[in-house]
Amino acid sequence: MARWEPGTAERLQQAALELFASRGYEQTTATEIAQSVGLTERTFFRHFADKREVLFHGQELLQGAFLTGMDSAPAGAGALDVVIVAMHSAATEFFPAERRPHSRARQTIIDRNPALRERERHKLATLGATVAAALRDRGIGELPAVLAAESGIMVFRLAFGLWIREGEQRSLADIQTAVFGELFTLTATAAGSAADDVQQREVQR
Repeated sequence: MARWEPGTAERLQQAALELFASRGYEQTTATEIAQSVGLTERTFFRHFADKREVLFHGQELLQGAFLTGMDSAPAGAGALDVVIVAMHSAATEFFPAERRPHSRARQTIIDRNPALRERERHKLATLGATVAAALRDRGIGELPAVLAAESGIMVFRLAFGLWIREGEQRSLADIQTAVFGELFTLTATAAGSAADDVQQREVQR
């Protein structure tokens, strides 16, 4: 009988990634994943509801990292400032450099399968809703809470895609900072253009 031991879930995850990459996601069974590391199918299902969830194990931990980061933001901080602090904390804790090859392999598998892509979108949507709820709990209004949360998830998704590119050396936290910089430049330019348009209309009246 296979022995229950620490790290079993991680062993199954790594085995699944290797099998999905070599055989294909659809062609790989939960039994084959378990057997490849000397475990039973029963042990596999103690850890994961199905083979799809191997790729999404740890979602709760990622949400927890975001929420812990939000708790560390100063009282009275603006909605987006809180999100930025949370994202920096999560990126530093949850996505160290040594995790990059694993994340790259995982994303490659997800990108090849429509059902997995939908599951990934659902994961990010759930994360965004969780962040928005936590912002509301801090006394931030509904609209700014949702805007800040959704903006953060967009930046996270774009930064993550850059972070897993071959040859990329920057940390996820640094890439997030760069992407936020681009966002702030765009919004500042748009705000300036909008103000100019309003002023021009007033002059023409």
